Order: sequence, then structure tokens, then C-alpha cells
Amino acid sequence: MATPIGHLDDLTYRAAETLGRVDLIAAEDTRRTRKLTSRLGLKARLVSYQEHNRARVGPRLIRSLAAGKDVALVTDAGTPALSDPGAELVRLAHQAGLEVVPVPGPSALVAALSVAGLPADRFTFAGFAPAKAGARRKFLEDLARRSETLVFFEAPHRLTRCLADMLAVFGPRTAVLGRELTKINEEVRLADLAGLAAWAKGSQVKGEVTLVVAGAEGETGRASVEEVREALAVHRAAGLSASEAAREVARELGLARGEVYRLGLDDKD
Repeated sequence: MATPIGHLDDLTYRAAETLGRVDLIAAEDTRRTRKLTSRLGLKARLVSYQEHNRARVGPRLIRSLAAGKDVALVTDAGTPALSDPGAELVRLAHQAGLEVVPVPGPSALVAALSVAGLPADRFTFAGFAPAKAGARRKFLEDLARRSETLVFFEAPHRLTRCLADMLAVFGPRTAVLGRELTKINEEVRLADLAGLAAWAKGSQVKGEVTLVVAGAEGETGRASVEEVREALAVHRAAGLSASEAAREVARELGLARGEVYRLGLDDKD
């Protein structure tokens, strides 16, 4: 069930009614959810369901559902199952033959897309990029050829590093940063990735961040197999390892590093 991402007035009438009648509310952060239920004047029974206890609490919630109780699943904010453990509980419920009913509402993903001014008829939601630099680069490289708009969530303390890697992998694409959407300090910033990276480096960014990035354009990623192998040969001759050469060629040609690496291995065969 979707809850506000900031502005409490965004809670739907249906969501408020649902919170008032269910037997249990499975909440990612019971403290935040209690603020919402208190505002509604509800004395709800909250159960913590989050990343660190889902293996233990999930089966308990399924048993409650099987016993005929109604359970509402909510996250810190927004729509469940987007970059949170909610999807696993939904899967368990389906496997148990239990009814799962969506109660739609606020979503930072949709809110950011609606003000980005970038194509939203096709988009890829990539969630959070990995925290470690190497894994983050590979994650972004695997998305570099995608022509549709890309949407990411990011933590403020990792934003500068993530934007720098996006610029290195994607180039200076158009991007929109949404910060603290629907809250008092809401900010929507349109620039290219170079501009956003420079801004973030010189700012103390606070609050939750959603990034909307333009997809690849034109002939990006359409290099022939021969061109890829020639580029790999140049980098290998310069002294780079196979993995390093694949990373550089992927960045230069807008290809996925794994695909470039496999072409290099095939060439050896």
C-alpha cells in the first residue's frame, strides 16, 4: 500500500481507510509509519518488516494472512516493492495462494518522471546503484546502451561519486535530479550529468534523491564486432589487462563491459 513520499496530504482516502481497518501493518520503519497513523487518529498494530528481519518476520505474516487476518504492507515512503524487501513478502503470499491487493498512490519514481521532461513512454527503473565503485561502474556500463530513459534512486552521501561515474560511463547526457520531492525543501534540478556532478561536488546534499537520465541516442552501442575487437587490440597493446581494456572500450563505444569482454574471449578462441 502506497504512503506519502513527503507531503502527508498525498495519502489517498482508500489508503487511509485501509490503514484503519486492517489487523496488522507491516512497516519498513514503524516509527515513521506511527507518525502517519497517529495523524489519522488510528491505534494500529504495527509489525517491523525490513531487510534485516524479513526472513524471520515474513513467514509469520504469511501465517497471519492464512489465518484470516488482513495485513497492510507499507514502506518508509511511497509504493512497496520498489527498492525494498516488499516484493519478497508479496511473492510468499502468492505462493501460499493468498490474495494480494494493490492500494496505489505516491511514488518518487513516477513523481520524478512527471517533472523531468524526458520521454516516459519507455523507461528503465534501475533502483540504487551499488555502493562499491567497481560494482557501480559495471552496473552503469551494463545500462549504457539502453535507449530508454533511466531512473535511479541514490543516497545523498553517495551522490557525488555516483554522478561522477555516470558522467564517465554515459557522457554528458541530459539529466534531472529530484531531491526531497513533495517536501518543504523540494528541489528539481535540470542539467547535463557534467553540470549535476559539479553541483553535487560543491554542495552538501541532504535528503532522498531520484535521478532521471536520458537514454542513449543515435548510433550509440552499434559498433561492429570487428570495431570492438580492433579497439580491444589497441588497448591491450598499450598494456591494459583484458578486463581493463574491456572497460575502456565499453565506455568509448557505449557497450556493456561484459559483452565487450566476451567478444575479446571469443577472438582468442
